[in-house]
Amino acid sequence: MVAFSAREAVSAASPLLGRIGTDLPFDALTTGILGMLPTASFAVVGFLALPLLRRLQLEHLLVIAILLTTLGQLGRAVGWNVLAFLAFTCVAMLGIGLVNVVAPPLLAKYFPDRIGLLAAIHVTLLGVSTAVAAQFAIPLEALYGWRFSIGIWAALSALAAVPWLILLVARRTVARSGNHAAEGMQLPSANGVRPWRSAIGWGTALVFAGCSSNTFAALTWLPAVLVDRGMSQETAGSMLALYSILALPVALIVPMVVVRMSRPLPVAVLFVVAFALGYGGIMLAPPASAAFWVITAGLGQGAYSFAFIMINKRTRTQSGSGSLSAFSQGTGYALASVGPFLFALLHTPGDGWLPSFGMLGVWLLVLVAGAIMVNKPRMLEDQGRFQAGTKQNNFLDTPS
Repeated sequence: MVAFSAREAVSAASPLLGRIGTDLPFDALTTGILGMLPTASFAVVGFLALPLLRRLQLEHLLVIAILLTTLGQLGRAVGWNVLAFLAFTCVAMLGIGLVNVVAPPLLAKYFPDRIGLLAAIHVTLLGVSTAVAAQFAIPLEALYGWRFSIGIWAALSALAAVPWLILLVARRTVARSGNHAAEGMQLPSANGVRPWRSAIGWGTALVFAGCSSNTFAALTWLPAVLVDRGMSQETAGSMLALYSILALPVALIVPMVVVRMSRPLPVAVLFVVAFALGYGGIMLAPPASAAFWVITAGLGQGAYSFAFIMINKRTRTQSGSGSLSAFSQGTGYALASVGPFLFALLHTPGDGWLPSFGMLGVWLLVLVAGAIMVNKPRMLEDQGRFQAGTKQNNFLDTPS
């Protein structure tokens, strides 16, 4: 329920910007800020989550995240001016970013023996929630107006909070009765883990940066590239929908494959190759074959699933997973926010898109570098103890 309600706020407003603009005077600057809010907010939350994870329970943080998402979606639906709309959008994105950070350690806590399956379901439902809001945005607006269309998704977020609130109430009741069995679900602590001092931490961050910079640049600029090559606006929009929906099958398959591999570098390389081949076809092949190349590039989005599953694959404790999730996503999304911006900056009308796609190629190399850094079967906690002075004679060979 959390995953299914976690991305509507990202995609619900984009199809409606023209309609929203009739009531709120968005200009080029404020529209650009709106486009940057997801990755920027995800990055901010990643950095803020590290101290929060040390002070609050995961379940409490998740409920806070859901409530922020709900409040943000409701607030921007009644936003009285552009500034209020942007402010409440930021609140919603902060909530979604916190969900992104808290999800991996929660999966490690409650489903340690089903990490691959639950991660696959979680990432797949993130993609479903993104597609559902985008698909129904215009029909809902036509019936009830744009405020209803972007605000109705808050109901799903609020509903997702209910079972977690019930869980927290039940746990408090058990604690008051003197039964501490629920505490047995806590995994060993990893308070000494510092991902920023580890190749695993930086490698996972680089994978997030490489895949997110490419994905968000494509989601922002793919229609403009195709229109520039002679495609109609309507067909280019369909190509974007095709690109987006391809995140679903790879999200379902990748975690279950990667979790069984001790060295999953070949999987990451496949996604890089898919991105590169797709970009080449989009730029150089006849527009009539664009669908094939969009599909090829779209399969590269599986790199996000790869990054997500590596958080739990390279940690063995709940706190280690939380620390790695916060650091890698905070750093990764901060770097990734540069991708869509540079893509536009490097493009000169009439001169093609080669410099822009060349920049994305550099980010693909960053992705490969990160995948190499996390490829060796070792655990983040072992590196932390080694750096702290504890003997770990075979920490590099710890099985995953």
